[in-house]
Parts: sequence; structure tokens; C-alpha cells
Amino acid sequence: MKHYFVLTLFPEMIQETLSHSILGRAQRDGFISIEAINIRDFSMNKHLQVDDYPYGGGAGMVMQPQPIFDAYQSILPKAGKARVLYMTPQGKPFTQRMAEELAQEESLVFLCGHYEGVDERVIEEIVTDEISLGDFVLTGGELAAITMIDAVSRLTPGVLGKEASFEDESFSQGLLEYPQYTRPPVFKDREVPKVLLSGHHGNVEKWRREQALIRTAQKRPDLLEKAELSQEDIKFLKKNNIKF
Repeated sequence: MKHYFVLTLFPEMIQETLSHSILGRAQRDGFISIEAINIRDFSMNKHLQVDDYPYGGGAGMVMQPQPIFDAYQSILPKAGKARVLYMTPQGKPFTQRMAEELAQEESLVFLCGHYEGVDERVIEEIVTDEISLGDFVLTGGELAAITMIDAVSRLTPGVLGKEASFEDESFSQGLLEYPQYTRPPVFKDREVPKVLLSGHHGNVEKWRREQALIRTAQKRPDLLEKAELSQEDIKFLKKNNIKF
């Protein structure tokens, strides 16, 4: 079982969002566990205050180190030396490769900041990884943590049911996924490609690989520069005058 611990000011946001669909079932079936720890419970202020004005002035408030550190200390008996992931626009961009790496960990701790962020000293003390979803700013780290938990969990054995479900997805081999079709065979005068109806598995796989190459070249050409391409892939790209 994979264990997630989320240090947050809004535990209900984590628990409610992740209690549905595949991740909800994965928790009920014992493949993953998700515990949201309310940082405010560890405030020493009678008003449960967890933030204060930044030294040096400036707009906004900064989360204090003590409540965060004490919340972290409370989970150590269960989390052990798990990696602590701080959600921040300053962090390393989150990728599928990173999701695969994190999926190998038995436990993960997520720190969700708010306001102008958290006191730098708590980052220095407990954080092992600073991670960003992209070059934009959210109101808090919860949505980023939820997204990462989803991406990592679906790589955990048993969560999706069939491991093959994610083997051919976008980014799994450095390329975007090929187009997908289902019934009916004709919709709005648009037909399903005949090769998919042929029953010839070899031709289907060849078509899917070629479509993945074309789609990646059209939508994310930057990925082709890093993708692991076979000689057949290179031959196909050159034949179709696709730069890579």
C-alpha cells in the first residue's frame, strides 16, 4: 500500500476530492491511503493563527514555521523518512517521468502552502523536493498536491486494475498518445480508421505508433527531441518530412 500524507490548512478539500472515482475505490480496496493533516491543529495561538506579516514588509502573509514543523513531526512515526514535496511555482516542473519516480516510493508527504508561501526555514528543515505544476500561481498548494497524487497513484499496481492501461498513454514513451475511437463506426460522417477495424494487431500497432509520432510532431515537437526513437520511427519521420 502506498501512503500519502498532506499537510494542509484545508483537509476537507483533500479528503473530499480524492474520495471519488478511481482513487476513492483504490483507498477502499487498500491500494493507497491518504491522510490530510490540518496544520491549524498545531497552532499555539488561541485564535489558531498560522500566518503572520513578512519581515521586511510587503504584501500578504507568510505561513509560520512552528505549526508546519509540528504537524510534520506528528506523522513521522507513520511516514518515516518519506520525501517531503513542497508545492511551489519555484519548484522543478512536474512530469510523467517524475510521477514514475515518485510511484516507487512507499510514502510521500505533501506540504501545501498558502498566502505568500511558507517561512523559508521550514523549507530548509523538512522539504526534500520543491515541485511546480507549471509557470502559473494557484491560491494554494492543495490543487497541485491532488493532481500529483492522482498522477502517481494511477501508476501504483492495482489502482487501475490493468497495468496495460497506462503503458501506451501520453508521455509514457516520450510521445503523445495516438487517437482513440469507439462505437459507432461512423459519426457525423466521420469514419473510424479502417485499420482499427481490420483485426490485424500488427497493423494496428504500427498505425498507432505512427499516429503518436505525427501527433507529437504537430502538438509537442519539443518532445520529439527527447523521445527514444527506433530506426523505424526515424525512417517514418524522414519519409513524411517531419523534423525531429
